[in-house]
Amino acid sequence: MSPRTTAKSFVVATTLALTLSACGVVTSGNSGGSTDGSFELASYIQQRVDDGKPLRIKLSYHDPSLAFATPIGAGMKSAGKELGADVDLIGPTGGDAGQQVSEIQTLIQQKAVDGLAVSSASSDALKPVIAQAYDAGIPIISFNTDNPDSKQMGFVGQDLKKSGKAQAEQLRKELDGTNDGKVVVFSVDTGAGWSHDRFNGFKKGLADSGLKVVGPVNVGNEPSSAYNTVESTMAGQKDVVAIAGLDCCSTTAAAKWVAQSGKSDAISMGGFDLLTQTAEYLDDGVLNFTISQNPAEQGYQAVKVLHDFLTDGKEITGVDTGSEFITKKNLDEATVED
Repeated sequence: MSPRTTAKSFVVATTLALTLSACGVVTSGNSGGSTDGSFELASYIQQRVDDGKPLRIKLSYHDPSLAFATPIGAGMKSAGKELGADVDLIGPTGGDAGQQVSEIQTLIQQKAVDGLAVSSASSDALKPVIAQAYDAGIPIISFNTDNPDSKQMGFVGQDLKKSGKAQAEQLRKELDGTNDGKVVVFSVDTGAGWSHDRFNGFKKGLADSGLKVVGPVNVGNEPSSAYNTVESTMAGQKDVVAIAGLDCCSTTAAAKWVAQSGKSDAISMGGFDLLTQTAEYLDDGVLNFTISQNPAEQGYQAVKVLHDFLTDGKEITGVDTGSEFITKKNLDEATVED
């Protein structure tokens, strides 16, 4: 048996590094392997490995136009340079799952990829094409967003449910014992699997608090439209004591509303990721905190996990890239993500 004909392998790293000091990641669920418990590397990939050719590793991100994709790409390129791999960040602008599936299918059919990492807005949409890649002998993992119960061989990223729970728990601390009022939650895509996971964790973190959760409210990716949605939502709410953004761009849209409404002293706010705007809102006291999921590390580790499997036969396991709380106090030590 080839060293790359492996038994079903997936190790979920469940420990979050939640420290007070920079939008991916291990979520619950059976993530990896095949129904018969084995994987056999495609002969054309094995030949490229044997010939010592640079390995073609692709990261398919659900929307490369998002600011979060920039540090992912930087980490990917760093790993490619270090390991001598031919790396590329691909994916559909605008987050069209059908286009993403079509692009991946083309790579499979043309035998144009030796290792594949995917991040999908909808885990269900990519399950069939993940199976196609796996069955074609292409090592495939998920990164940034998980695809549980698929044939992925591992997952690189942040525990989304735990990060959502941690966000809610930190908001409760910021509210300093306030157990009455509303907490409004915003997301750029309430239908996405990652949003569901993070929000479910958030609700768990507020359980038995007495606080009423409103949302999640879908704001979309376009900045001006997102802000308008936040503004119209908040106009219809009373007794709001806190706001949560479940991702980079709903965070900045909601923080903009808090700043312009002059309610930063009355409303506590927590978000995700560390864009330039997010850092400015932290510095100005509009945001109490944000949670980074280390996108550069996600890009780096996605490449490394696949490369190590192909070149050394190293077992693919899940990599938790962790969570880090960023506040005004440790902002100078953090890395902006765009």
